[in-house]
Amino acid sequence: MDRNETFVGESGAFLDSVERASRAAALNRPVLIIGERGTGKELVAERLHRLSPRWAGPLVTMNCAALTESLIEAELFGHEAGAFTGATRARAGRFEEADGGTLFLDELATLSAAAQERLLRAVEYGEVTRIGANNPVRVDVRIVAATNEHLPGLVDKGRFRADLLDRLAFEVLTLPPLRAREGDVRVLTDYFGRRMASEIGWDSWPGFSNEAHRELQGHGWPGNVRELRNVVERAVYRWDTPDLPVDRIEFDPFASPWRPAAPATVAGDDAAKPAAPLRVVTGAVNDLRAAVDAHERAILEDTLARCRFNQRDAAKALSLSYDQLRHCLRRHGLLEKKLAG
Repeated sequence: MDRNETFVGESGAFLDSVERASRAAALNRPVLIIGERGTGKELVAERLHRLSPRWAGPLVTMNCAALTESLIEAELFGHEAGAFTGATRARAGRFEEADGGTLFLDELATLSAAAQERLLRAVEYGEVTRIGANNPVRVDVRIVAATNEHLPGLVDKGRFRADLLDRLAFEVLTLPPLRAREGDVRVLTDYFGRRMASEIGWDSWPGFSNEAHRELQGHGWPGNVRELRNVVERAVYRWDTPDLPVDRIEFDPFASPWRPAAPATVAGDDAAKPAAPLRVVTGAVNDLRAAVDAHERAILEDTLARCRFNQRDAAKALSLSYDQLRHCLRRHGLLEKKLAG
């Protein structure tokens, strides 16, 4: 876990989830944390441990999706020497390592059926048996688990054990996505921006421009707080004039006019249909450069209006990168116009 991270936010949805986690921390019961990627599931797990009577004990983390099915059980429950090929010596599993503390199981839904069965026994009886051993070992462990899956739906599909879910779901904390945390985008933007400015040695924090804030507010944030942090920190470190508010946002770090072309689409695919040809109206032209500029400006204004003044959507509609569109808007004086978010 990133020990430099902390809870930041002031929306009601966010504060409610933090308060529920704080109340659940005092109880020696399992907790399930549900949330989209980047919503802070690890931070909640750490809070549950630090505010619990087990705070002085170990907090052991295991990402269930990071291991192959054949290794998950050995990691969870340990193994004896010679239990399988490559097991040259005995090794304690995560349950034994977490004895007296908390075991955080991230990506719980990826556990295999066999691992779910053994986990059920460990939760129910408080004992684990190493692979290759005959005698179980008593452990005192609190389980905190996280997933971005709807576990009752996985039970209905036969992919998750109903009895295991019953034992783990004493308390279920569902974390709100960033798009539901009203006002928190601006709070988090300032927090991450100030921190990055300090890291790269800026004397002061100029903040973001109003236009940049509108772009940040209008983004959908599928990656939630983790995505926001990357976008904000990237914008700050790329900004070359720290005495002026940051005014350039790049949501897609892969955006580039030189990035590899996408594979050819299958014939008949709607995406393969050619775009409608541009219709250019000509007349008496006395100044070609002025006429071209006027036509380009008209296209930009029309596209912005059609895209509801979302510059990122407008760039995509014109097959430009975000930076290329911004350059065009600046050249035609359109950045100074008050655009809706």
